[in-house]
Amino acid sequence: MNPTIAMITFRAMLGRRRALLLLLLPALLVFMALGLRMIGENDLEVSAGVLQRFALATLLPLLALIAGTGVIGPEIDDGQIMYVLTKPIPRQVIVLTKLAVAVVLIAAFAAVPTLLAGLLMTGTSEWMSPAFTVGVLAGGVAYGAVFVALAVVSRNAVTIGLLYALVWETLLGNFAPGARSASIQQWALSVTDALTGASYVTSTVDLGVAIPLLIAVTVAATLLAVLRLRTLSVASAE
Repeated sequence: MNPTIAMITFRAMLGRRRALLLLLLPALLVFMALGLRMIGENDLEVSAGVLQRFALATLLPLLALIAGTGVIGPEIDDGQIMYVLTKPIPRQVIVLTKLAVAVVLIAAFAAVPTLLAGLLMTGTSEWMSPAFTVGVLAGGVAYGAVFVALAVVSRNAVTIGLLYALVWETLLGNFAPGARSASIQQWALSVTDALTGASYVTSTVDLGVAIPLLIAVTVAATLLAVLRLRTLSVASAE
């Protein structure tokens, strides 16, 4: 990991406009949880539904999309990435640094609000709040790697990422069993399911399958980003 690249990336991601985008959905989740607690609609079933449908299925992929594409996509679009590529920094270090920044942002703006919302609604009952937090972190790493790779591969990363999150993960994931099993969301839910005793949290994918798939997708996406970044440097030299 390169500290200078990380610092510059954090500074760019936490600028006024992007910071507002990163804060909007987490704030909505926390306020929703607070409202449910105030009106007494915060039993385990309702809380599980909010954490699964909003935190895991909506907040996480959208935040990961903003973070994953934002840490490197704008630099590629405006050509600033070439300044970094001319330095004697291995391409894998650049990608891993960008991914690390994306994961930290996902942890701060998706996992932490998930924990706060869960604690507001149910405390530590059935360990559901910590379980969803770990699930969001596990899914966030995989999502982050996929969206970083997508930003390196395509200039339309945000559009493609939205289509993936909304069509594949949400629509097809709810109606097509095959798509559901090939979903980062379901793999993350499997991690959550394994950590909580709440009967309202169930995944269609076994933990023994979900964890290897999360690791495989993360590694494959990271390697793809590294390889693509190497071709960018070659193209610029030519």
